[in-house]
Amino acid sequence: MVTVTVIDYGIGNLRSVTKALEFLGCQVTLTSDPDEVIRANKLVLPGVGAFGAGMRNLTQLGLVDAIRDAVQRGTPLLGICLGLQLLFDESEEMGRYEGLKLVRGKVVHFPEMDGIRIPHMGWNALHIPEPKSLFKGIPEGAMVYFVHSYFPVPGDPSVIAATTEHGVEFVSAIAVDNIFGTQFHPEKSSKFGLQILHNFVSL
Repeated sequence: MVTVTVIDYGIGNLRSVTKALEFLGCQVTLTSDPDEVIRANKLVLPGVGAFGAGMRNLTQLGLVDAIRDAVQRGTPLLGICLGLQLLFDESEEMGRYEGLKLVRGKVVHFPEMDGIRIPHMGWNALHIPEPKSLFKGIPEGAMVYFVHSYFPVPGDPSVIAATTEHGVEFVSAIAVDNIFGTQFHPEKSSKFGLQILHNFVSL
C-alpha cells in the first residue's frame, strides 16, 4: 500500500483530497508536523484561498524548510490549486508575497476581459502538448474542474505539462523532476482526475 502524506497547514478543504487518495487504495497521513513531512514517501500540498495566508501558515508551522528539504531529497510532491501556486517564487495576489521558490516564476491575476468571468470556475479542457508521467492515459481535451482567479507563469517553459484556455491560455499543470502541480482540482475531476492522482502515487 502506498503511503501519501497530505500537508495540513490550516487552509483549504482536505477531506476531498484525502477521500480520493483513499479511494485509490492509499494510506493517507494528514499532518502539520515538519518531521513527518521530511520523512514522507510522497507529499501532497493542497489548498484554496489566498497565497499570502498560505505562506504565512506554512512559515508559522515550520513547514517551509521541511517541504524544501523533502523535495531536495527527491520526494515526489504534488501541489493542487493554491498548493501549485505556492511552489513558485512569488505571487501578486493582494500585494507581493514570496513563495516556496521550488519552481522559477510568478503567480498573476487573470486579465480583465469582456465576457470572461473571474474567478474561473467550473469544467474546462486540458491541452497537453507533450505528455509527461503525470498525464499517462489522459487524452487531449480532457475536462477537469477549476476554481481560481490566479495562475502561474513559469520562468522556464519546459516545466509546463498542460495549458487551458480562459480568455487567455494559462498554465494549468507543471512537471519538473520530482515536482508536480495542477491548477485544477484532480480530486473533483471525476475519472481523469483520479487517473492523474493514480499516476502521481504510482511514481
